[in-house]
Amino acid sequence: MNAATDPRPLLRRTADQFTALVATVEPGRLGDPTPCDAFDVRALIGHVLSGTHAYAQLAEGASSDPTIEDFSEVPDGDWTAAASAAAERLVTAGQDLDDDALERMVDPGFAAMPLHGALSAVVMEIAAHTWDLREALGAKPELDPETAEFSLAFAHRALRPERRGGPVPFGPVRQAPEGADAYDELAAWLGREVRPTA
Repeated sequence: MNAATDPRPLLRRTADQFTALVATVEPGRLGDPTPCDAFDVRALIGHVLSGTHAYAQLAEGASSDPTIEDFSEVPDGDWTAAASAAAERLVTAGQDLDDDALERMVDPGFAAMPLHGALSAVVMEIAAHTWDLREALGAKPELDPETAEFSLAFAHRALRPERRGGPVPFGPVRQAPEGADAYDELAAWLGREVRPTA
């Protein structure tokens, strides 16, 4: 496992920065739309937390069919605590994995892959939805560029343009505007419309 493809160092950074952004969400913004058409802000956060717990289960030793937790009833003021708990579970599960453990085959529910691929996928998933949440809130906090660069490289390998549609839940690749950062480029690769910054 080389540094460019090892997701372990990024688990905490990725999950913690999502949690930090969740902590800025005022209750009145939870119904706002996001660039991910299927979700408003509340549903987007719940989706990320469900996925974080599911991938943590794989890191904890499950081989397939992780339990999908339902976050639809989280009280408006409890999202930061729920995000922090999900992040801590993922980090705790992943921090002591050795290289051999990363080669164990798992199935998150859509394809069999080594555990390192599944953990790379959750880093990418959280990073992409961090962009969604940032855009929905209209905020521009400084985000960890290495997380986006890692996620973009993984997305280029795992989600080729010809693999869009059907069971692959991403739209066609779009062109990122000039001056886009790595998060914008990731969003465009995953089918989001990225508007030029003013």
